[in-house]
Amino acid sequence: MATVKLFLGIVCFALAGSYSLPGSNSVNLKQEAAFAEGKKLLRIAGKELGIRELTGNNDGPRVAAYLRYVNVPEGSAWCAAFVSWVFSQGGYPAPRTAWSPALFPLSKRTKEIRPAVVFGIYFTHLKRIAHCGLVEWRTGDWLITIEGNTNRAGSREGDGVYRKRRHLKAVKYFADWMKRKGGDDEN
Repeated sequence: MATVKLFLGIVCFALAGSYSLPGSNSVNLKQEAAFAEGKKLLRIAGKELGIRELTGNNDGPRVAAYLRYVNVPEGSAWCAAFVSWVFSQGGYPAPRTAWSPALFPLSKRTKEIRPAVVFGIYFTHLKRIAHCGLVEWRTGDWLITIEGNTNRAGSREGDGVYRKRRHLKAVKYFADWMKRKGGDDEN
């Protein structure tokens, strides 16, 4: 009887998602922690929705704060500065860049799409990643994102912080900047 109760306890505990038995499909604690960390970053980014440039020239008090964080002058493109600023507000020392291609080093690239993973869009005429933002969630072949320096049309020359819907085919890379130093994580 004690063996049956122990077995049922383990099964109930595993099905509740509190931990995974080896080989099970349940979300493990590490994945749950990463998901929670991503949600924290998205709460920060979400509070910035609706921020707009003052005159449409990469300016204004909030835009200046994003650009100041990465040490570039007002008037500069700011999608990567916005991503960097969000991570800083979440307690991360990196990334810290205004250059969107710098957000996708090989060591940070991932195929796992989850909250607060950074996405990058490649522009063939520029031959580089030229716009980025944060994944909020995935629904089928579509991403819901929060991104700075865009607009209603999804331009990389936008006027504010928006929630966008982007097709997976538009994204060249994803990067996971939530990994911390120590163990198998790095930052």
